[in-house]
Amino acid sequence: MSETAPAALLDLCRAGLAAAERLHQATRRAVATLVAPDGKASPGLLEAHQFAAHGLSWQATYVEALRQALRWAERLEDAAQFGAVEQAMLRLGFAEYLGQLGGGIAMSQTETARPEEMGTPRDDIARFRAEPALHALAGRAAQEAARKLVAVAAAEGRFGALAMDDDMLEAMREQFLRFGAAEIAPYAQDWHRADALIPLPLIGKLAAMGVFGLTVPEEYDGLGLGKTAMCVVSEALSGAYLGVGSLGTRSEIAAELIRIGGTPEQRRRWLPRIASGAVLPTAVFTEPNVGSDLGSLRTRAERHGDTYRVFGAKTWITHGSRTDLMTLLVRTDPREAGYRGLSMLLAEKPRGTETDPFPAPGMSGTEIRVLGYRGMKEYEIAFDGFEVPASSLLGGVEGAGFKHLMETFESARIQTAARALGVAQNALELGLAYARDRQQFGKSIQHFPRVHAKLAWMATETMLVRQLTYFAARQKDAGQRCDIEAGMAKLLAARVAFANADSALQIHGGNGYAVETPISRVLCDARILSIFEGAAEIQAQVIARGLLGRLN
Repeated sequence: MSETAPAALLDLCRAGLAAAERLHQATRRAVATLVAPDGKASPGLLEAHQFAAHGLSWQATYVEALRQALRWAERLEDAAQFGAVEQAMLRLGFAEYLGQLGGGIAMSQTETARPEEMGTPRDDIARFRAEPALHALAGRAAQEAARKLVAVAAAEGRFGALAMDDDMLEAMREQFLRFGAAEIAPYAQDWHRADALIPLPLIGKLAAMGVFGLTVPEEYDGLGLGKTAMCVVSEALSGAYLGVGSLGTRSEIAAELIRIGGTPEQRRRWLPRIASGAVLPTAVFTEPNVGSDLGSLRTRAERHGDTYRVFGAKTWITHGSRTDLMTLLVRTDPREAGYRGLSMLLAEKPRGTETDPFPAPGMSGTEIRVLGYRGMKEYEIAFDGFEVPASSLLGGVEGAGFKHLMETFESARIQTAARALGVAQNALELGLAYARDRQQFGKSIQHFPRVHAKLAWMATETMLVRQLTYFAARQKDAGQRCDIEAGMAKLLAARVAFANADSALQIHGGNGYAVETPISRVLCDARILSIFEGAAEIQAQVIARGLLGRLN
């Protein structure tokens, strides 16, 4: 490439982004006309026009991903690190996403959000599709050259500069990648196939490295780092095995609940023990037949003097047996319907064993066998008079449970996006290794156009969603509201993880379908990511409400 090529490419991408932003604003106005005719989104109209509203969310997510990709490239250019691989990724990412913005975005395998179906005016669609930058970026020869370049670089272990601008985070990332490669990846397939719990000695090593206290303030014996560091660690560990990368999720949720909403005594009691790994928490929120409708929770806590007695059932409780502390969402005021009667209890419990998973009076449970996301096990738990001291009420105030939980959602979704990134990167690397080693018709299959095109796009889209995720984390670290950005990162990262896993398995062919092949495990692990921490449909609904609520 000539010396002017990077500047010219950046200019094309700026023009493409500006066109995408104009298209999005036109779509946003059109959807607002459908669902917010009086300036405020109507729940009934949002449901009636759900496809258009969710399409708007995906469109906004693509635009933000392109915006962050351009900022990534500009940082690299300023640092004289905008090399040929990064230029090729930027071209591929912009050409593909701009093309989908004009033609249709796959919200799922069976649903495509086209601008016409969202009510975008035809003139605005036509202007976008005629934008010269789109055609310049999508030239066939340039696209094919970019695919080959990215695929060759990826096969050599070069996946593009991250532009993190933080030596400590770079060093931390390398440390955990090495740990994952040495201590986790060689055993992950056996743990998965045996449906075994992650070994306690490994959990001890993670605790010693500070995994469970990453964001706990230093005054409570944590590392006092931010959400960007959390992303770096979660991605690296999840790339070795999603189960291990997710171990810190429950500690992060519990610590954030206690840090934000706990009493001084609750902070002093629990945060140091969570940070050290001495206490392993579990989140006990979901109930049978309730799902995302938390306002319909029925598990109740009845107060008798200085004790709450809990009655009801919970489900999909990850690591429910081998943990010491439950962040337990209950209804303390049965007279209050919806969210107002909910409270959060910090409910201590004894660790279970294989033969006696819930050795506590008033508490029992059964395992839910799952396709993937193993290593911690899932449970249904029944409470029949399980006793919790009244001093365990989070913050010492009833009725604040839903508020407490909402305050953790941004962090939880950012971390889930990071976990998805790890899975996406793992799938890419497994696909690369197989394509490099597999010989067909006298050559490595990585040289066939549709194989190297898959690999190039997997590497490119992983970088796009990585930059979007890091952006959301930086927003959170800066103390800025990032509910929409966190939701976008989670929404897109989950789709990318599954797409990468599916493409990598396709590259493996029949061998990828064998249970002893790691990519079969990664595909099962990837599938859960668009369901937990807010299903993709719920996530799109939340983003749409947020976008339409920011119209003025």
